[in-house]
Amino acid sequence: MSRSTRSAQVAAIDLGATSGRVMLADVSRGRLELEQVARFANDPIHLWNGRRSALHWDLPGLFRAASAGLAEAGRQSDDLVGIGVDSWAVDYGLLREGRMLGLPHHYRDARSAVGVDAVHAELGPADLYVRNGLQHLPFTTLYQLAAEKADGLLDQADTALLIPDLITYWLTGQRGTERTNASTTGLLGINGRWDTPMMERLGLPVGLFPDIVETGTDRGPLLGEVADRLGLAASTRVTAVASHDTASAVAAIPMDPTRAAYISCGTWGLVGVELDEPVVSRDGWKANFTNEVGADGRIRYLHNVMGLWLLSETVRQYQREGYRADLGELLAQAAEAPPTVEIFDTDDARFLPPGDMPGRIRAWYDERGMRSPMTRPEMVRAIVDSLASAFADGVVRAAELSGTTVETVHLVGGGSQNRLLCQLTADRLGLPVQAGPVEATALGNVLITARAHGLIDGDLAAMRSIVADRFPPQHYAPRDSRGTRFRTAVGTGKA
Repeated sequence: MSRSTRSAQVAAIDLGATSGRVMLADVSRGRLELEQVARFANDPIHLWNGRRSALHWDLPGLFRAASAGLAEAGRQSDDLVGIGVDSWAVDYGLLREGRMLGLPHHYRDARSAVGVDAVHAELGPADLYVRNGLQHLPFTTLYQLAAEKADGLLDQADTALLIPDLITYWLTGQRGTERTNASTTGLLGINGRWDTPMMERLGLPVGLFPDIVETGTDRGPLLGEVADRLGLAASTRVTAVASHDTASAVAAIPMDPTRAAYISCGTWGLVGVELDEPVVSRDGWKANFTNEVGADGRIRYLHNVMGLWLLSETVRQYQREGYRADLGELLAQAAEAPPTVEIFDTDDARFLPPGDMPGRIRAWYDERGMRSPMTRPEMVRAIVDSLASAFADGVVRAAELSGTTVETVHLVGGGSQNRLLCQLTADRLGLPVQAGPVEATALGNVLITARAHGLIDGDLAAMRSIVADRFPPQHYAPRDSRGTRFRTAVGTGKA
């Protein structure tokens, strides 16, 4: 690691789909120290819109909490020089003359179905894949904008900013669309430019999103009033990090991308490999694999799996029923339960909205005449077994479709703390799983900011080497030495 002799710190605003945090990193004197200075819930809001209850993000509340975290980071720093912002993908705020027009919709809101129908009436899924290389997800920005158009809301807006770009705008007054998150919208062509002919064909306003900003670009200093309010130096600057949280996470995975696959596991499980170039093939389209941009122009070739959302919604349901659910205790009980004979399809669309997750899982089994999990430990075991199966299947398909030789799988994020999930994934694949770091997203964020300020230097390999030295992963060896690489027969429940 190379840096100047002065002491300096950088902060990361890291907004996940269920919680947010502000992390403070000290990269001075040849070290990387990371500390959480603020953590806060990210709870969606249901608002009546005259026809139905719609799901929104409380973005002003998130900005207030993140700002308080930055103020605390400033109090704990002797020289806070930089800030980076990352969040989940696809969602955005609409603005007119710089003012936000209502709370941004949550990607789990049901309105996107209208947008899917409207877009596919003009361009089918296969045609879209050739243009943007993205897997089909019903809440992609493209579909959300089509729903906005159907509601007449786009006529009121002159700008759209993705969530990290909106936070950056409120901090600096600067508008732009950071590339990694732009690549998740469905509006960016496989050539890396806004697909204006497609927007015109679909009747979407060209120029609604600002120009593309490359990862690592300086976005300027804090607005004077923001710096004063937070007690930060006016010289504190904001860097456009890999603002899609998965892109930041992948940037911090201590892997050799030519020989490894990754699973970034939080609310979602993103399973894939890192490539030099996109893979836009019919097989990839049929397997619902996506090409998203990563740090330093790399391609994240991956598939979305429902992720820890299944567990968190299950625990919430148990709590609503009056059971004092503790996930750690449930996982310990699940580890003692017999392996699930028939797994369920974690990608079934019924599991996307909030609600009674255990009831939906039991219904999935009942509809197929299978025995459904009855006890809480059985339910949790079925979820973890099914997630491990989906992760293993995703790794195998990513390797096949991309031609990557996978010898090791890196599992990062909150899921890396789930020992049962890590071990079962290794067992299913017959490959070693390297678990951690937990805070991969925040690490990728702060490392890109630190590099922009000259506190470290080097490419992705150099940054990953720093992470490997400071946060060595935990190793899970497959318990069956013969290996069990397989492809899940989705819809049958059979492995």
